[in-house]
Amino acid sequence: MAEIKLEQGWLSQLGDEFDKPYMQSLLSFLVDEKAKGKTIYPRGSEYFAALNTTPLEAVKVVILGQDPYHGPGQAHGLCFSVQEGVAPPPSLVNIFKEISEDLGIPNQFPHGCLDNWANQGVLLLNSVLTVERHRAASHQGKGWETFTDRIIETLSTEREGCVFLLWGSYAQKKGSVIDESKHLVLKSPHPSPLSAHRGFFGCKHFSKCNEYLVAQGKTPIDWASV
Repeated sequence: MAEIKLEQGWLSQLGDEFDKPYMQSLLSFLVDEKAKGKTIYPRGSEYFAALNTTPLEAVKVVILGQDPYHGPGQAHGLCFSVQEGVAPPPSLVNIFKEISEDLGIPNQFPHGCLDNWANQGVLLLNSVLTVERHRAASHQGKGWETFTDRIIETLSTEREGCVFLLWGSYAQKKGSVIDESKHLVLKSPHPSPLSAHRGFFGCKHFSKCNEYLVAQGKTPIDWASV
């Protein structure tokens, strides 16, 4: 396993996690899977891309996903995001549709790479940070959930005035530790085609998020810019 590189602010809060038994077990599991010739997404240098792209002190918004995409060329460490040149998956298509309707802008997103959101302070965090090729949820229960719980706890306690977008029951359960007296928590069904019509469409989370940020004296997110 390559040396772990983590943004300094996150490292100061999470560095001790890498010495704990659960993380040692997780890293051993990943090394063993690769030794067996299995393909793991995203690549090793992108496991912590969400944290390294959006430093702790820069986080204004958190979107919680579940697992990385498991198709070739899709996952690159940011939840719901795919690399440029890869067709946006159905959930992301629905996210773009809701942004367009909510903000009254054309639904003309040029690609599905959300790097620019991350650079504006949107932490695009999956609960599980790796997956085996073509095997959805294959790395659940291996330890990543404990690590990402710590990330959410850190944000809840160390920061103030963040917006948490919790889409679907999985994200909402994981976000139950968030201190809602310090942060705005917005909940809706998941944007997947199976559930988007049950309340994700029309949730207006993107305008509500920006209204809150402005009220906090922060720069709103340019959701149209990807």
